[in-house]
Amino acid sequence: MYADRINALPPYLFAAIDESKARMLAKGVDVIDLGIGDPDQPTPSHIVESMCQAVRDPATHRYPSYTGMLEFRKAAARWCRETKDINIDPVNQTLTLIGSKEGVAHIPLAFINPGDVVLCPDPAYPVYKIGTQFAGGEPFIMPLLEENGFLPDLDAIPADMLARAKLMFINYPNNPTSATADRSFFEEVVEFSKDNDLIVVHDNAYSEMVYEGYQASSFLSVDGAMDVGIELFSLSKTYNMTGWRLGFAVGNEKLIKGLGKVKSNIDSGAFDAIQKAGITALTSSQQCVSDMNRIYEKRRDALLKGLQGIGLDVKPPKATFYMWVPVPKGYDSMGFSQLLLEKAGIVATPGVGFGQYGEGYIRFALTQSVERINEAVARMEKLRL
Repeated sequence: MYADRINALPPYLFAAIDESKARMLAKGVDVIDLGIGDPDQPTPSHIVESMCQAVRDPATHRYPSYTGMLEFRKAAARWCRETKDINIDPVNQTLTLIGSKEGVAHIPLAFINPGDVVLCPDPAYPVYKIGTQFAGGEPFIMPLLEENGFLPDLDAIPADMLARAKLMFINYPNNPTSATADRSFFEEVVEFSKDNDLIVVHDNAYSEMVYEGYQASSFLSVDGAMDVGIELFSLSKTYNMTGWRLGFAVGNEKLIKGLGKVKSNIDSGAFDAIQKAGITALTSSQQCVSDMNRIYEKRRDALLKGLQGIGLDVKPPKATFYMWVPVPKGYDSMGFSQLLLEKAGIVATPGVGFGQYGEGYIRFALTQSVERINEAVARMEKLRL
């Protein structure tokens, strides 16, 4: 009964993880969930209070603008200037999104014709590939290998694929590998995209989840990037607003307009009350972001110490709230994640769920307290890996 595009999809990774977790909970297992990247801390109170005030205003109860409130887009442009040193026109170069996932999924619909090639990293957020397939495009996999710092080797892309390629997804700080990219890589991407007439989509959802003084660059801060690219930002991870569904796209005016045309035919925009709360998040003190990063850093250090103590080869990430960990010898990623769940009650995400080049790794999310992380390590120690 389903369309071919649906029948061709594998089970959505995180839905499958939820099902496995539910089965263990039904058995009475005390499950420690380090799987899905959903912040466990509440949205900061000043953002919640702003939402409460806005939702009581009848003016927010009507259909919202397709492009988003101008006040929100101005706040987003100001935030980009102050945090990323990029100058954005809030009217023509900014678009409100119902979470950055919406932008990822809908961008191919705006620019990809059936048969066009989209360059997709692997391992990666599954929606890059799925959005491409929904648009009738052909994903071409760019392997992200540890020996290359989990950056794609652009020179390895065959000429025949480049001749058909129209768009490329990149994502740094990276999910799932937690790798980072410096400005020289973005400069290489800009030159490469101009040489090959490519649109670049930089998913920058983890830009503010950083440690030890590291600052994540904006792709658009590189000379020439605005000519070829669009960048997606999310309030989900930065402000613990995953359930609120709010983000924004900035970049090349024509690309923003194309994505906006898709939005205007599919949805009615983000709820104005949520956008007002988003304005508060973007324009108020960013101390809440720094405070959250310190919490994640303590969790990172606890898990790092524990994993290294049981013999796993893991390095401290500079950004995101993920740890990308090679599995022990004798296991593949699915087998090791099943062992952790069934024998230790720990949920971790198998790397192969992010693509074929994720095989041999699992991803831990730092979404539990230090105490629960230490408990997870103690359970793993009993497995005598």
